Amino acid sequence: MGPLGYLSGSLLLAIISRWLEKNISRSVANPSAFILFPLLVHSFDLVVSSIGILSIRVTRDSSVKVPLEDPMAILQKGYSVTIVLAVLIFAGSTRWLLFTEQAPSAWLNFFLCGLVGIITAYVFVWITKYYTDYKHEPVRTLVLSSSTGHGTNIIAGVSLGLESTALPVLVISVAIISAFWLGHTSGLVDETGSPTGGLFGAAVATMGMLSTAAYILTMDMFGLIADNAGGIVEMSQQPESVRAITDVLDAVGNTTKATTKGFAIGSAALASFLLFSAYMDEVSSFARESFKQVDIAIPEVFVGGLLGFMLIFLCSAWTCAAVGRTAQKVVKEVRRQFIDRPGIMDYKEKPDYGRCVAIVASASLREMIKPGALAIVSPIVVGFLFRVLGHYTGQPLLGAKVVAALLMFATVSGILMALFLNKAGGAWDNSKKFIEIGALGGKGSDAHKAAVTGDTVGDPFKDTAGPSLHVLIKMIATITLVMAPVFL
Repeated sequence: MGPLGYLSGSLLLAIISRWLEKNISRSVANPSAFILFPLLVHSFDLVVSSIGILSIRVTRDSSVKVPLEDPMAILQKGYSVTIVLAVLIFAGSTRWLLFTEQAPSAWLNFFLCGLVGIITAYVFVWITKYYTDYKHEPVRTLVLSSSTGHGTNIIAGVSLGLESTALPVLVISVAIISAFWLGHTSGLVDETGSPTGGLFGAAVATMGMLSTAAYILTMDMFGLIADNAGGIVEMSQQPESVRAITDVLDAVGNTTKATTKGFAIGSAALASFLLFSAYMDEVSSFARESFKQVDIAIPEVFVGGLLGFMLIFLCSAWTCAAVGRTAQKVVKEVRRQFIDRPGIMDYKEKPDYGRCVAIVASASLREMIKPGALAIVSPIVVGFLFRVLGHYTGQPLLGAKVVAALLMFATVSGILMALFLNKAGGAWDNSKKFIEIGALGGKGSDAHKAAVTGDTVGDPFKDTAGPSLHVLIKMIATITLVMAPVFL
């Protein structure tokens, strides 16, 4: 999911560049610098993130027995270095490329927009850490709920995930309004004297949030490596002291993976306002008439919004169900191997790993056909059907309006659902890790069994349904942009 999230960020920048090419030429004499700006920022991301990665140093002396330094603290030091460099690079880039004689102070406003995006990224990382790291109260509360049974663990985990959507939404709301008004007051105007920098301000804030994407991707890779290292240590029957170290790394890895997913959905949320505006501009261009507002009081448009909500819930249901069906097949296969090869438990016989891998690999491809088709076909079918309906009822832009409602409602509900799934899954996983390192009786205790149940529920949340929504949101936006003429 990490590389895919990074590529989806590149897709967002490509859409931003395309929108700028069509719109910014109305406001500045030389728009080429504005168009190149997103590409430059994304290029510098690789540089500043590489420096941040290289700045990470372990200060522990292996010859002296002292407690391990917190791996998350080490990673955050590198991220802080990356943030500082990104701010400096952003300031220089905005002064170099976004200075225009028509509005001499506009570059400063746009730098502040980028700063809003960078701060938003940092706050998202902090919020994710707060809700998924076992050093903080939410996960500790979830751990305590495991002491009273499986049901209370599930209830506490779901409530934690629902609560964790509040702060990110408030942060994104402040970021969108701040960036829009900083851009709106930048001094850029069109030929009629109307301010035109608002949407570009939101675009620059998105670029600011993505200016440290490579380092966030590195943190995601750390989580995957730590998880696999723990599995190798367990399978090779290493001493408990080794497993204790990998358990800590694995717990931090769960937090960094959740951070990456939160970062991805945060960037999608920040860009959603711009993507919606880009769709409306596209419709205006093809229809050759103004398309600036969508009235949800129109019944057909309201229905389009409901269909957008439905897409998110239906896709999440299908992906979770796919994990459940595949897990059942794997469990049955493992049980069969235990019966046919009793020496597996005594390490006298080797399991047939290939059979389990084949089951999972084939199911992962087969089960994703239905959700993928839903994401691609639904906007096209809805837009075309309501276009036909609008033709017979005298509403020429009805198809475009209904798809606009579908896009916005799907984006908003998808953001909230993804935040819930990602945070709840990460918290369940780390609550289990916290018990495994000694809390509430450690491994094998009743609390641990309840936590394992929670983790089993959380895995499809954070590793399948949540990440799939990141892709779904951006795919729907892309499909609606590309297929806009079909809805007219």
